[in-house]
Amino acid sequence: MTSKSRLIRRGVVAVAAIGLLTGAAVPTLASNGDRTSSVRSAIKGGTARNVILLIGDGMGDSEITIARNYSKGAAGRLALDTLPLTGEYTTYALTKADPSKPDYVTDSAASGSGWSTGHKTYNGAISVTPDGKPQPTVLELAKKAGFRTGDVTTAELGDATPAVLSAHVADRSCEGPADMANCPLQDKVNGGPGSISEQQVQTGADVYLGGGKARFAQTIKAGPYKNKTVIDQAAAAGYNVVTDAPGLAAAKPGKRLLGLFADSNLPLEQTGPLAKVGGTEPARCTPNTAFTGPHLTDMAGKAISLLDAQSAHSRKGFFLQIEGASIDKQDHAANPCGQIGENVEFDKAVKASLDYARHHSDTLVVVTADHGHTSQIVPPTTDSPGQTATLITADGAQMKINYATTKPGVSQEHTGTEVRIAAQGPQAANVVGVTDQTDLFRTLTRALGVVH
Repeated sequence: MTSKSRLIRRGVVAVAAIGLLTGAAVPTLASNGDRTSSVRSAIKGGTARNVILLIGDGMGDSEITIARNYSKGAAGRLALDTLPLTGEYTTYALTKADPSKPDYVTDSAASGSGWSTGHKTYNGAISVTPDGKPQPTVLELAKKAGFRTGDVTTAELGDATPAVLSAHVADRSCEGPADMANCPLQDKVNGGPGSISEQQVQTGADVYLGGGKARFAQTIKAGPYKNKTVIDQAAAAGYNVVTDAPGLAAAKPGKRLLGLFADSNLPLEQTGPLAKVGGTEPARCTPNTAFTGPHLTDMAGKAISLLDAQSAHSRKGFFLQIEGASIDKQDHAANPCGQIGENVEFDKAVKASLDYARHHSDTLVVVTADHGHTSQIVPPTTDSPGQTATLITADGAQMKINYATTKPGVSQEHTGTEVRIAAQGPQAANVVGVTDQTDLFRTLTRALGVVH
């Protein structure tokens, strides 16, 4: 090896070492696009001090492409496109009547239960197996091991994806004490642990931020907090309860935080034409003038800063899940601008998480979805029997979006496709290839060093 070759090799090793120490992405030194060195340096084993799991609900590959095309252009890149290690995972659930058979199209409850507990279950179940047995969740295991924990969503906190981390019920509809018709065994009047909202307070994550204030305002029917609301229960458990953006901004470390920023789901970021049979005229999306904060990025940033501060003097860091929920909800509604706005805001939360990880290289960041959804990009000349809308993208070009998984006027359906999973940090290599949602549970618990 020549002296010049030795110097070049030392330079490559030095750059890789700097990247590993700082958490910065390692740039390739080749001018031909060869990423071998940077991908190799992104592979890290061991444990993580912090884990941030970001879920784009209903964010299949098509939804990502639609958001990218509209906001960045076809050649652009979203923050979620920049994670160095990427794979796909399968999303099927189990058939409730016969758990030996798959249900090829999952809902958010069965899906979330898969990565939260490592067990497949039926659609509608919240972190219980088909026999009704509660299974420990990654958040519960992390909390037991001494990690700080958080759960952030743009949906109701009792909605399926946030619920799977800290509650165990037979049916996802059992969000508040008045909603227990489908969960008699969990109802407190029958000696059970209570509704999803009650269980969330009892599980005691350090930070809960989202919507669902109306559920938490319901009256508890039995137990020590009988005739009080779940908000009263939370206050008695030491939670600082805030209900608006100023309250969130003012929250300080030292107390657990419950943020309830809407009676139901949080408002949408963007508005525009709904898809319809026969299509729409080409249009652009506009900001939602009726939006009341906080944005998902505000909640994500606050959760990260609080959990970081609260774990500053411990060798254990934090586990945090952040969900962009209404990508899914607006896909159901055949509302492309609503869907895109939520996906773009979710991507901002991804960027905030990656910015934190850049200065904390012992942080595992995982970005994925719970299932695919209906929206598809089709040629502008397509004569679809479904509902379509045409948007003018960042490229100045027309993009026609098709919704056709059910008849017009009915909520659009999930699809059974595999979906993207991408990661960086300790254990991130385990998302590469084609895995299953239950494998994510093992990746998360391995990174946290917790044993089930």
